[in-house]
Amino acid sequence: MLHDMHHYGFSGINGVAFHWSHIKEARDKYIARLNGIYDNNLKNSGVDTIIGTASFVDASTVKVTSSDGRSESVIYTAKNILIAVGGRPSFPAAVDGVEALSISSDGFFELEDLPKKAVVVGAGYIAVELAGVLQALGTDTHLVLRKTKALREFDPIIVENLDAEMIRQGINIYRDTDGVKSITSDGHNLKTVKLVNGEVITDIDTVIIATGRMPLVEDLNLSSAGIEQKLSGHIIVDEYSATSALNVYAVGDVCGNVELTPMAIAAGRRLSDRLFGPDEWKDAKVSYEYVPTVVFSHPPIGTIGLTELQAIEKYGKENIKIYSSRFSNLYYGTFPWEYDDKPKTAVKLVCAGQEELVVGLHVVGMGADEMLQGFGVAMKMGATKADFDACVAIHPTASEELVTLAPWGLQKQVSGAKVSTLNGAPPPQPEGL
Repeated sequence: MLHDMHHYGFSGINGVAFHWSHIKEARDKYIARLNGIYDNNLKNSGVDTIIGTASFVDASTVKVTSSDGRSESVIYTAKNILIAVGGRPSFPAAVDGVEALSISSDGFFELEDLPKKAVVVGAGYIAVELAGVLQALGTDTHLVLRKTKALREFDPIIVENLDAEMIRQGINIYRDTDGVKSITSDGHNLKTVKLVNGEVITDIDTVIIATGRMPLVEDLNLSSAGIEQKLSGHIIVDEYSATSALNVYAVGDVCGNVELTPMAIAAGRRLSDRLFGPDEWKDAKVSYEYVPTVVFSHPPIGTIGLTELQAIEKYGKENIKIYSSRFSNLYYGTFPWEYDDKPKTAVKLVCAGQEELVVGLHVVGMGADEMLQGFGVAMKMGATKADFDACVAIHPTASEELVTLAPWGLQKQVSGAKVSTLNGAPPPQPEGL
């Protein structure tokens, strides 16, 4: 926003300096504070914390080796065992120099200085988030994609609009590269990245590998407990978070389902309800349907439910109705730019069936992250397009676009009624008018 202030009448801001060391120190202190809070919460809850590396002896026995390596291993047995080890960044094994000359997303927060020129390798959440942060702070940012676009698993309205905005911001995007071939150094802290397709990027301060994460299972000795894994290494669980070993459970990123912190928390809570709660909770389980998801890119992205393609595959193309819009946020109203040059917000509703159940909601643009939670509640409750239409818009906001999408105004608005062009709503041009 600092870059935009002159459009709102502020002057004298051109000389404002950014100090990476200050934000890094503040961030590190905040994380340390959070760690302390979690430690205290565990103590106050009567949880004993054991520091070390765990491995299974069998399905009810775990051996823990101390992290300092000086103490003898300790054996623990339990009626129930929960695996919640999460994941770690992964490096592509076939890239020369990758581990010595690049950092992961974890290493990003250990940088002592803001890079002048950085290469970010990857097409997922973390890659686009870090690329956006670096570019906004003034780093010459280069994003390397194996294929054509980032976030390819998202709805096309997200993919296309984020791509256009990254280009507008000045991020250098390398497409269809098939990945990185090698990373070399000139011996003076500058690096060269060679891509598989032959392109070369030189004079780089920092190379960030954000090509994915893998489950932290190497030391767990899962086979000794009879715990089955996917080819990716993720632990296989059923709808109740149970593994193939009796009374051994797993939640979070180690399962590879929906890899979000709140999802792991929800799964853990439902598991606790079922194992230790009253009888009426014996069937408690987490739902992976309509999970609100946010990507903190520039601009942010919010998505819930199915993409358009997923909805077509599930319900059939003839049973899907799409509502979408693309507009410039009011924030840019004072900017003396042509409309086509202003950043855009894009929204889409994916509706299924005669009642137009909202099965997918997708937003990219300013404020998308903050507007999403309430829509997640509505979709969990089975909201339809008519329910969205019946909600009075908050003006002027970007979120109002989702409750005023055409053909609003062509429909008879009756509170709670299931009215749409798919189930008997009046045609756009009634006879006699």
